[in-house]
Amino acid sequence: MKSRGQLPALHFDKMGYQFDWGVIIREPYWRWLLNGFIKTLILGSISWGIALFLGIIVGTIRTLPAKTARAIGKAYVEFFRNIPLLVQLFFWYYVIPPMIGQWFNRMESLPWIMAIFGLGVYTASRVAEHFRSGLNSVPKGQRQAGLSTGLSNWQLYRYIIIPYGFRLMIPPITTEFLTIFKNSALAMTIGVLELSGQSYKIGTWTFHSFESITAAVIGYLLIGLSIIGFMGWVEEKLKIPGLVGRG
Repeated sequence: MKSRGQLPALHFDKMGYQFDWGVIIREPYWRWLLNGFIKTLILGSISWGIALFLGIIVGTIRTLPAKTARAIGKAYVEFFRNIPLLVQLFFWYYVIPPMIGQWFNRMESLPWIMAIFGLGVYTASRVAEHFRSGLNSVPKGQRQAGLSTGLSNWQLYRYIIIPYGFRLMIPPITTEFLTIFKNSALAMTIGVLELSGQSYKIGTWTFHSFESITAAVIGYLLIGLSIIGFMGWVEEKLKIPGLVGRG
């Protein structure tokens, strides 16, 4: 007898669901998962390149003496950081192409282009804030020493502030590097069949969503652990003795 307040056990077999883990290694489903895994890696990597490039530029602009430059950088960060990523992807995919032209709207690679661009510019706003914090963490003595040797502001940023600040921001940047791959799952909403999109497709074709989504979970876990290991190695190689780093 069940005690009072005890919840009944949930049995999938009594609900008519039969597990079939072999579905994820059958043709063509394992190829779909592999294709989605590779697309996730490509999508996240290219988007990360855009995010890091723009983030460094915007973050640096936010530390310049010129008020106009700082205002432009702040406007970029506040605009893209405070709008949900899903809304931004919808905007890039459903609003921008019709405004540009019908030829652009008919491109087969349009979902890919918009997903990469949307992920890149959104993550750049977050990277910029980490980079700004890293640059502001550079001791004033380093700046004064550079200026006293006759370096211009451009040379000061190029040779002292940016290399020094970049090392300081590696731990928080690791989080953003990992997050962009997780956020890439939202690309399925605009038609990109990356890992989550392929797992959903397999579930609709085979009625075994539990198995296909579990495979996607394992795929994202492998990507995340690989990124953490890689960035930990980078941090160890570039760390500055005496400064705080990840344990």
